[in-house]
Order: sequence, then structure tokens, then C-alpha cells
Amino acid sequence: MKFENLMLHSLFAACLLVCVLTLGAMISAPATYAAASVANAAPAVAAQPAG
Repeated sequence: MKFENLMLHSLFAACLLVCVLTLGAMISAPATYAAASVANAAPAVAAQPAG
């Protein structure tokens, strides 16, 4: 029973670490990707020929 408890605690710690690192990467990532995709999409819509 002690081995299973240790394994569960280790798994919980590993999952928590992955979640914290993922959240930190999302928060600290620059927001230029979304702005660039919006800027690239806008001229494509405006450049369509009329008619």
C-alpha cells in the first residue's frame, strides 16, 4: 500500500508541474501571434473583387 501511495503522490506532483509549466508558458507568451493572424486575414477579405 505504501508503494501505491508513493506512486500516486509522484503522479500528482508530475501532473501539477506540467499544468503549472503549461499555464506559465501561455501567460508569458507574446500576444503577437493573434494580432498577426488578424492582420493577415483582414487584407484577404478586403481584396476580393466586387461582383
